[in-house]
Amino acid sequence: MSKSILVDTTRCIGCGACVAACKEANGLPPSDSLLDLQLSADTLNVVQTHGSIFVRRFCMHCQDPTCASVCPVGALRKTAAGPVVYDPDRCMGCRYCMMACPFGIPRYEWKVALPKVKKCTMCAPRQAKGQQPACTEVCPVQAGIFGERTDLLSEAEKRLREEPAKYFQRVYGKEEVGGTSVLYLSAVPFGQLGLPTNLPLDPLPLLTYRVLSKIPNLVMLGGVLLGGIWWITSRREDVAKAEKE
Repeated sequence: MSKSILVDTTRCIGCGACVAACKEANGLPPSDSLLDLQLSADTLNVVQTHGSIFVRRFCMHCQDPTCASVCPVGALRKTAAGPVVYDPDRCMGCRYCMMACPFGIPRYEWKVALPKVKKCTMCAPRQAKGQQPACTEVCPVQAGIFGERTDLLSEAEKRLREEPAKYFQRVYGKEEVGGTSVLYLSAVPFGQLGLPTNLPLDPLPLLTYRVLSKIPNLVMLGGVLLGGIWWITSRREDVAKAEKE
């Protein structure tokens, strides 16, 4: 079964415990502040302030991740358990994943001699041991909860039904780019939280395939067209030669 994280921004108090726990779990250097950090190779999970609302940002772990589809060496892959994991030994530093991600998540190790791409892996090593991600484990108000994606979707929709005045009536991540393993609830439209709202519902790798699948036909059509042009040109030359004779 596929695991997910449900982030309820109406519950987040901006304590930053999830940021500190993420850094500790991934062996990353601590920061002087735990709020309004930017995602970087040293910070894979952040809590940003939007007015009076605190919003966690980290990898969305797409159901059909574009980052994995464009990686030429298979350094990124979606696991059946839910996380999109990263193999640094395979990465060649091309940064295609950074350009392809619709949420702008992957970051690059600019300060090291042999840089790699860094991003949240939803604590896949912890999950493999039967533990939940460090960020959800330490949240004191359960603003982020961990579980099966189907169960979390049911819980999110239950909250929307039971408290319609409290929530903007949509579960972000349910359908965006084919669905993600990180889901959001909010009291305001998600665009006000810095989340992209102009994304297609189809997985982006599917859109790429639709374009690429037409290339053989275009190549064949182009070949036929060029062949026809060559035949017409040759025929005109033959006719002109015959007329001179």
